[in-house]
Amino acid sequence: MERKPYGKSAAPASGGKKAGARGTVGARPGIPEWQMQELKEAFDLFDTDGSGTIDTKELSVALRALGFDSKKEKVRKMIADIDLDGSGTIDFEEFVEMMTGKMGDRDSPEEIMRVFKLFDDDETGRISFKNLKRVARELGENMTDEELQEMINKADMDGDGEVNEEEFLRIMTYKHSFKADSLVK
Repeated sequence: MERKPYGKSAAPASGGKKAGARGTVGARPGIPEWQMQELKEAFDLFDTDGSGTIDTKELSVALRALGFDSKKEKVRKMIADIDLDGSGTIDFEEFVEMMTGKMGDRDSPEEIMRVFKLFDDDETGRISFKNLKRVARELGENMTDEELQEMINKADMDGDGEVNEEEFLRIMTYKHSFKADSLVK
């Protein structure tokens, strides 16, 4: 399923920096190129509408999908704290600033697998579209089937249409760069 670079126009009317958010990843002092690529992949995973920015809904869904009980007010505050240009959304530059400040604070594999088991309620060892849809519904998130399928597609490395433990651990270990405690307090 191919995404268009900018499904909604969230870029500033002035043609500011958000318009280039889906471009190539440039090097940053002190951040290895591989890590920048991982950050870009995580950003694109959270940017479900392809706008080049992460809005309140997308961040809320992403955090909840990662096992965090993050209230809308807390998500709005997170965006306000990170949103350097005052747009109300997080662009890639702001995302990098947020994530690189927290790179050393990762959850343990045991905590990550606990979250996996919350998704895998039918105990198949895989997160299916049905599992993801159930979690989104339980969290009160109104996501389209296309948005949910896109999340599966991005995490599914072996192409079987589901996310296994290894794929989930990879996504969470390399792309999930913040600690649960920092989001729920």
